[in-house]
Amino acid sequence: MKPPASLPSPFDAELLALATAVVHRFAELGSKLATVESCTGGLLAGLLTEVAGSSAVVERGFVTYSNESKHELVGVPLELIALHGAVSAQVARAMAEGGLARSRADVCVSITGIAGPGGGTAEKPVGLVHFALARNGGDTMTAVQHFGQIGRAAIRRRALDISIKFLENSI
Repeated sequence: MKPPASLPSPFDAELLALATAVVHRFAELGSKLATVESCTGGLLAGLLTEVAGSSAVVERGFVTYSNESKHELVGVPLELIALHGAVSAQVARAMAEGGLARSRADVCVSITGIAGPGGGTAEKPVGLVHFALARNGGDTMTAVQHFGQIGRAAIRRRALDISIKFLENSI
């Protein structure tokens, strides 16, 4: 029986190159990272673990798609979600800080947004994505992007790009 053929990566060459650079740099420094993802549903952890040698760097990934999972897995206060909404800078910050506290990572990045096609409002339209990065012994950084209604896949793809660059700039 022939071994199965290798499947191509589901990620494009540009993302893989960025992820490879991040993984190699974290490995050189002996640092570990964690992810807390909502609208990307684990794609960032998947991208990072696509890189050979990532097991030395990727400590864990949390997929916190529901409000309850944000609370139960990484400790985001439900009151914070009620006050600001799951898609907010405050919740992104709490996700990153909670993921850092509940892992053995040195750095944790979080992503929360509205990928669409539905779910947007006038205040929080489809394409709104918040990011945060927490570091041991450092300040938590946040960022926001308004991608617009470019389609679910494109919003998630661009969120990966921003997240990888966020990690790259953290080291």
